Amino acid sequence: MVSRAKPVGSAGTPVFAILLPLLCITAFALLIVTRPEVPQGDADAAMLNGVLLWNSIMPRAMLVLIAGAALGLSGTLLQRVLRNPIADASTLGIASGAELAMTAAMSFSPLLIGFSREMAAFGGGLAAVALVLALSWRRGLDPVTVALSGMIVSLIASALSVTLILSRGEYAMSIHIWGAGSLSQQDWNGVLSLAPRLALGFAAALLLVRPLRILALDDSGARSLGLALHSTRLAIVALAVWLAASVTAEVGVIGFVGLAAPAIAGFAGARSTGKLMLTAPLTGAGLLFLTDCLTQILGPGFTDLAPTGAATALLGGPLLLCLLPSVHSVSAVAAQSTAALNRLDKPLLALGALFIALALIFAVVLTLGPAEDGWHIATGSLLTDLLPFRLPRTIVAAGAGAMLAAAGFIMQRVTGNPIASPEVLGVSSGAGAGLTVALFLGFPSPIIMLLAMALGALAAFLAMIAISARAQFSPERMLLAGVGIGAFAMAIVTMVLAEGDMRGYILLTWLSGSTNRAGAFEAWTAIVSLVVLTAPLPFLSRWLTILPLGAGPSRAAGLHVGASRLALAVLAALMTAIASFLVGPLSLTGLIAPHLARLAGFRAPGHQLTASLLFGAGVLMAADWLSRVVIYPYQVPVGLFAALIGGPYLIWLLSRKDVQQ
Repeated sequence: MVSRAKPVGSAGTPVFAILLPLLCITAFALLIVTRPEVPQGDADAAMLNGVLLWNSIMPRAMLVLIAGAALGLSGTLLQRVLRNPIADASTLGIASGAELAMTAAMSFSPLLIGFSREMAAFGGGLAAVALVLALSWRRGLDPVTVALSGMIVSLIASALSVTLILSRGEYAMSIHIWGAGSLSQQDWNGVLSLAPRLALGFAAALLLVRPLRILALDDSGARSLGLALHSTRLAIVALAVWLAASVTAEVGVIGFVGLAAPAIAGFAGARSTGKLMLTAPLTGAGLLFLTDCLTQILGPGFTDLAPTGAATALLGGPLLLCLLPSVHSVSAVAAQSTAALNRLDKPLLALGALFIALALIFAVVLTLGPAEDGWHIATGSLLTDLLPFRLPRTIVAAGAGAMLAAAGFIMQRVTGNPIASPEVLGVSSGAGAGLTVALFLGFPSPIIMLLAMALGALAAFLAMIAISARAQFSPERMLLAGVGIGAFAMAIVTMVLAEGDMRGYILLTWLSGSTNRAGAFEAWTAIVSLVVLTAPLPFLSRWLTILPLGAGPSRAAGLHVGASRLALAVLAALMTAIASFLVGPLSLTGLIAPHLARLAGFRAPGHQLTASLLFGAGVLMAADWLSRVVIYPYQVPVGLFAALIGGPYLIWLLSRKDVQQ
């Protein structure tokens, strides 16, 4: 299932063993020398500087080492027990689940979270990883399926956290700032709390070395040696989750250290289970310590450049991309097939029926809704009063859904991958990174924000195509490349979110996908963008027909592959950016709509595109209406609600033995 990297040679280990501690010592010495101090003219300056050193800098340094070691050990346990080189608390949804549990507990029962926040984090993390493993169990815990399941669980958990934060105001916003992984300390309580947990976890891990060695075999070999497979796996996963959740409860989410530490230790020469159990925690401690020192050195005054957890998350995307060659899937996603299932005899008649259904949905969304005394159909003056509120958001939802559907259709045709979509391939997250950069440089106009999002989405899509092309657009490599690009882009978003200012609130609103504030500008943006960006597609039907066959057949048919892919990528990126600006990055409509069109029997590219547009508009309009009525008088952001629909659909799609075009 997983191919192990080749040993790097005996010289690699001593060089690594010297280099990382040397970098850590140098960074810490530089931190001590350059740290801000209270001016010596103050009579109590010496005492205050001593308090700063021994009650802030030193406990922080110790806590960083302990947290990094715990995460490194957790990641090693997860990777060995699942035989998956990209497993850690971030990729399996453990960190997001723990953060959601903590956010919910802090929002609704602060006394309970004060009593045992570690148990809340452990419960949330364990529930998340249990869901991920259950979703990927049918495929034998295939690495790609596990990674995608973890991505979806993390997406939904993060969206729920954002929704809670938006509903609870400034109090919960402070929770999100903490959740970004801030390691600032004011005393030694954090060290005294986390150190015994690491010691206990390490002792338990040593007892599990032999079972882990046996689990390195296949399941039948492990059973033949008398190992109780399921109970052993459960115990090891529970220990790994407990270690990661303990760190999350103490300092917030520290991203991807558990992924990086075993990978770096393995590169340095540690291959056996015993060696990894010793070197990965030390590597994790050194890696987190070095990152934390740099965030303090580069930060202005007494503040950090960014929360350390957000800074380490920047490692996640590039590291996932580097680890792609070591991941071998049992083909979680089959290549697209040209077989026709349920081919429609009269597609034009079916398209007409879809258009009528869309018009009915539009009418229902505008007129039907709950009130305090029951459900009502708005007519006359009541409808006139409601239209300024309902009509813009309905148009925004319909336009954004249609654009996401078109973008997903283009991506699936360009890449030949039926699971491709703006959300899955990290293109929506790339748009978010572009928005973040624009906000970081100031508070730009909506036009500037749209342009920045378009550039970010285009950069993400082109990067995904470039990476996937090296593996002949292998479906599993493409999906993991999308996960990696999305992780890197969302890390950029998290760094600005953690600042806690108005830029962070704008990003939180965008992440949730709320249409509450949709007005005339957003509605006209959706209409004009949809018309302008989809108008060229009927003239590009030849490209959309030939490109799924692959680069070789496309060139043989006289198609300039590079230019056609670039042109379609620009269109898809623009649609993704504008739709994401309007409804956030979480909806998964770009995945669902093209699949619904295929399942309905539309096969010709033109018919399939038109059906995708209609399905996308209808799905997001219906989701927007349901988000208003399911918990009336409160509202769920439409992006979150659509993700709650799309996430299970993607899991069902991955669980199928084949995915046909």
